Amino acid sequence: MTLSLLLTSAIAAVTEHETGVPKIRVDFEDESLITELESKNLKTCSQNLASIGEALKDYEREHGDFPEWLSGLHPTYLIDETHLICPADEDQGVPILPYDTDPNLPVSYSYDCTPEYYQQWLKNERNVYGDANPIVRCPHHANPEVDNTLMSDLYLNLSFSNTIYLSEGDWKKHPIRMYGGIEAAIKGYERALQLVSEDPNFFNLYSNLIRLYVIVGRSEDAENLIDSFKSIMKPHGEDIMRFRDYWTLLEMLRACNKHQEALQLCENLESTEQKNPWLKSLYREFAVTHEELGNIELADTYFDKYDSKREMIGKPAPDFSATDIDGNPISLKDYRGKVMLLYFWATWCGPCIGNMPIVKKVYDTHRDFGFDVIGINRDTEKSDMSEYLNVCSLPWRQIFDGKEGPLKKLYRVSGMPSKWLIDKEGNVISHEFRSTELNKLVRDIVNGFA
Repeated sequence: MTLSLLLTSAIAAVTEHETGVPKIRVDFEDESLITELESKNLKTCSQNLASIGEALKDYEREHGDFPEWLSGLHPTYLIDETHLICPADEDQGVPILPYDTDPNLPVSYSYDCTPEYYQQWLKNERNVYGDANPIVRCPHHANPEVDNTLMSDLYLNLSFSNTIYLSEGDWKKHPIRMYGGIEAAIKGYERALQLVSEDPNFFNLYSNLIRLYVIVGRSEDAENLIDSFKSIMKPHGEDIMRFRDYWTLLEMLRACNKHQEALQLCENLESTEQKNPWLKSLYREFAVTHEELGNIELADTYFDKYDSKREMIGKPAPDFSATDIDGNPISLKDYRGKVMLLYFWATWCGPCIGNMPIVKKVYDTHRDFGFDVIGINRDTEKSDMSEYLNVCSLPWRQIFDGKEGPLKKLYRVSGMPSKWLIDKEGNVISHEFRSTELNKLVRDIVNGFA
């Protein structure tokens, strides 16, 4: 059962009485999927977020901006500082790694509304989504559809409109919960597209709105939206821009069940874009389209073309001999007999840094049971890595590989972070998993379940 089916359309909605006091509801269609404790934690966390939301509104009214840190709300706007702690947070707001975290008080919640970030991006995003996008998020609640005892992709979100709703990691994929209903979501996205119809940063609105039209049976509106997007595409622009537009169109076609048209577009691009350096990414579109058509073998063939690293699964991980940042020799074969994670990261990579506390917690949980990590840094300047490690001391060894180093080429690293899980015999288990899945993967391996 998927999360979208599991949760009601009004899940975790906050509605306001005439008095302005928010009423919080956290509703699951099947309450048996969550424990009594987790249900209690969700409700307490929702109440915390509601208090934080009211405090943020008061602060904004008085200052015309938001505080740099959530701790800036206490004590003037948020009297009780315990409202900054989620009851499901095992660390009680104390950061696992002291990097980009509130310097004044323990805080469980993710808050990106620093003055600089708000002015540069979030203010525009807030205008586009009409206050439905999150300002504060809590990642500490278990997703009832997955077996994950450490972290999850279930977030409790506080929006600018002081609405609280549940989503997976990418909140933009959940417009029905964002707006409190499908018709409200359609109106919200239609309004948003009027504002940014030609802004590539918001092209995801097209495919998300198409899906909503399909759900309610508005096929004519879906067709018109495809035509509207075709009119603003730039099929003769730069290579990456041109392909970006085509990816959006392909996603829209698939959302409308126009898989044959999508396949035809893929074939046309393959024949006309041979010199485009982004051609390889077209194979993923072929693969996804064939997968949705039920052509599983063809889908696998194109997935292999798109990601040549797939052929490394189940085979010995490429060995290497290097020097760690302390000047000591390090080799992958030295770790044979341990479950290993190779973690390619850089300080300029937001997800790399954001996922580091998850890796640290998995390491602390399983290191005594045969799990270890080698960090492989890809910063341009070694000093950037050193500056981060001086603040966030990590217990595993690090290799500085640079932007185009030999290990990057050996493991065919493209996107970041790149995570390689290797079993005790030195074979690659996976390189395609979310950081939030790492705990379960490692636990199953060290316990002999995988």
